[in-house]
Amino acid sequence: MSKRKSGLNIHGILLLDKRLGVSSNQALQEVRRLFNANKAGHTGSLDPLASGLLPLCFGEATKVSALMLDDDKRYLVTVQLGVMTDTGDSEGQVIDTQPVPELTLAQIHAVLQQFTGPIAQVPPMYSALKHQGKKLYELAREGITVERKARHIHIYDIKLLAFADNQLTLEVACSKGTYIRSLAEDLGHALGTCGTVIALRRLAAGQFDIADAHTIEALKAMSEDELRACLLPVDCPLGPLPAVFLSEAQAISINYGQAIDFADAEPGTVRLYHDTVFLGLGEKLMDGKIAPKKLFNMNNP
Repeated sequence: MSKRKSGLNIHGILLLDKRLGVSSNQALQEVRRLFNANKAGHTGSLDPLASGLLPLCFGEATKVSALMLDDDKRYLVTVQLGVMTDTGDSEGQVIDTQPVPELTLAQIHAVLQQFTGPIAQVPPMYSALKHQGKKLYELAREGITVERKARHIHIYDIKLLAFADNQLTLEVACSKGTYIRSLAEDLGHALGTCGTVIALRRLAAGQFDIADAHTIEALKAMSEDELRACLLPVDCPLGPLPAVFLSEAQAISINYGQAIDFADAEPGTVRLYHDTVFLGLGEKLMDGKIAPKKLFNMNNP
């Protein structure tokens, strides 16, 4: 998340269709300048090699960005069989080449099925995970390889869209923490060769879909009012949580950090509203009270 010393207090979520060749932070800064926004952050990085859906949070929406990191994802990926690189994608150095056996569609589908469901995946060295306080990709650039523990992830579905010229085009629906580059390498090995990602596009994250995203070129052509109209409400990602509507007196108490009596809600996290104004998140306690959990200041336009 980044802040500016001067700018506008803009609150909302923008769905960006990130182009190839820029980092997620570069893409964020470009859009933030268009809005002249004080505070902004993104939810889940996309490598420069990858394009597609990148939700950007502005103002008070940055308070929900951490919740969005847990969202399931969907990707379109092209895997080149017979080639392996040190980074797991086409930006890296080739470290191995192997012949690709004659593969039938039935064989490919059988291997894809092996990787569907809950699986254990070893994260790549070129990742932002840390080992003894240092990011793995920093160690990798120094030529250091360390043992990484396998992490439990879930591949909900892998669709084979095309197979030609030793390239697999796949649509992958997966849980958070899934490394598509590792999946590509593992698929290559399971098919009797090796593999690396040569194209990657994020199609969906949680409830958000690439069909609703905007390119930087489209955003640059918009007026200020048109830009503001692209922003989704701050509470948009919180839809699965129950909504609780408070009276004016209850809302005042919550904003002062005080718990209130409220019998008509099940224990757990709830969305809090006064009229149509989103106040933030509360916690319904076992004693029948609602305590403020994370409040949002939506008064500044």
